[in-house]
Amino acid sequence: MHADPRHFAGHGLREPTTTAGRRLLDLVLRLRPALEAESRENDRTAAFPAHLFDEMRKEGVLGATVPDEFGGLGVRSLHDVALALGEVAKADAGVALALHMQFSRGLTLSHERQHGAAPARSLADGLLRQMGAGEAVVCGAVKDVRTTTALTPAEGGHYRLDGRKTLVSMAGIATHFVVSAQLHIPGEPARLAAPVVPRSSPGLTVLDNWDGMGMRSSGSVDIVFEGCPVPEDSVLPRGLLGERNDAALAGQTVSSIAMLGIYLGIAEAARDVTVATLKRRGDPPAAARTVLATADARLYALRTVAADALLTADRWSDDLGGDLDERGRAMMTPFQYAKMLVNRHAVEIVDDCLTLVGGAGYSNAHPLARMYRDVRAGGFMHPFNFTDGVEYLSNAALA
Repeated sequence: MHADPRHFAGHGLREPTTTAGRRLLDLVLRLRPALEAESRENDRTAAFPAHLFDEMRKEGVLGATVPDEFGGLGVRSLHDVALALGEVAKADAGVALALHMQFSRGLTLSHERQHGAAPARSLADGLLRQMGAGEAVVCGAVKDVRTTTALTPAEGGHYRLDGRKTLVSMAGIATHFVVSAQLHIPGEPARLAAPVVPRSSPGLTVLDNWDGMGMRSSGSVDIVFEGCPVPEDSVLPRGLLGERNDAALAGQTVSSIAMLGIYLGIAEAARDVTVATLKRRGDPPAAARTVLATADARLYALRTVAADALLTADRWSDDLGGDLDERGRAMMTPFQYAKMLVNRHAVEIVDDCLTLVGGAGYSNAHPLARMYRDVRAGGFMHPFNFTDGVEYLSNAALA
């Protein structure tokens, strides 16, 4: 009997490191068949499966990264979050990308609750309680369309928010949005800020315009803000605009690094589909065996490097006692090494799988067609896309 070679990479993003992570993984594995059953049709129609997210809410999955005292599962390990997302991505990567939004907000709001200023702690506390109760779904809105999203002073101790965001996954069911914006106050330098905006806010419009090449079940639509009123105590402060702030790299790592699991999950699912196909066809030729062995070697390497970056981030995430700039770099740099490798080689693995399966995989009815489109999205995810990642890593080497 031969062991599966994918199990030889130590942790290798194979087993949870915490009890809470194990509970989340068990829930995800139980729900995965339902996700998989609809994945083809949701991809074909670019439909966001809101009813499946409602089921995940009932099962407690949407509260996975909410502290257990608020009714969540209390998952804090980035490694374990990435592992769970990878299992979801094997069934439907678009759903995994949307689910990441909620997981990420649970992690970052927990940090704000513990370490933020008093208004930020109060804001985070309230949102986490709603998330734990299954009442809140919180999306991040980062990427601007055409103009920069801006906060400006308004009457009555409020700000007004104007702008447009794109690629806001899961926005169709969101109750709140954490928005990346610039804060402009006359006579003061421009700052970065993250207003938290309820869906019911006047001037907020969630569009129904998603028609992406891949991740078609993610519901990654645009949101428009036209004079949305935002109370001062609903704004999470960030640094000065244009100022180098390596301490902030830690938060950016926590909010995004678990997505590595999604693209590894896609690559592994493609590999498994391909192996099953080759077995049905009989003894494959030597060239096909070579391509398959190379794909397994790449998966081994990618899982190992991703697990190392995730575990490194876990080790640093609660360490606030030293140089915070050093902490930020210590978390972001391994993340970027892993991200660059995963973004490149996961695409190559899926491409090789398509080569091995042949023309059948080129039909949109074949799961490899969806995986081929979905895996390409990793290169566009921040932080950082490829060119910005090269800039960051080369600066780190040459500084």
